[in-house]
Amino acid sequence: MKEFKLENGQKIASGFKTPDNYFDSLSAKVLEQIEQEKEAKVIPLYKRKKVISIAAAAAIFIAFIIPTANHYYKASKELDEATLETYLAYESNLNQYDLIKELDAKDIDKLNKNVALEEETLEDILATNPNIENLISE
Repeated sequence: MKEFKLENGQKIASGFKTPDNYFDSLSAKVLEQIEQEKEAKVIPLYKRKKVISIAAAAAIFIAFIIPTANHYYKASKELDEATLETYLAYESNLNQYDLIKELDAKDIDKLNKNVALEEETLEDILATNPNIENLISE
C-alpha cells in the first residue's frame, strides 16, 4: 500500500469565505448580544413542574373523594321504602295486627286520604281472587 501524506495531496478549496474585517468587529458584536440577554427573565423549569404536579395530585384526589363521600352520605341518610317493606314482611315477627295497634287517629286519617278505590277496581279484585272469603274476613 502506498503511503498517504496529507501535505502532498490535492487541496480542495473551501466554499466558505469570511468577509473583510469580520474578526475585527466580532468581539464587539458578541459582547453586545450577551448584554442584551442579561435583561431577559429566566423561569426555572423545576419550580414550574412542582406546581403542575401538585395541581394534578389535588385534582386526582378530589376526583376519588367526591364519589366516595357522596355514596356514603346518601346511603346512610335515606331509607328505601321497598327495603323497609321487605324487612317487615319477611325478616320480622310483626304481623298486620301488631302494626294496626301502633297506628293512631292521624295515621288512619292519612291512610284514608291516600287510598281512593273505585268500585270497578274493587269488583275486579273480588271477581279475580279465588279466596273471597278470606278477604272478607280480614
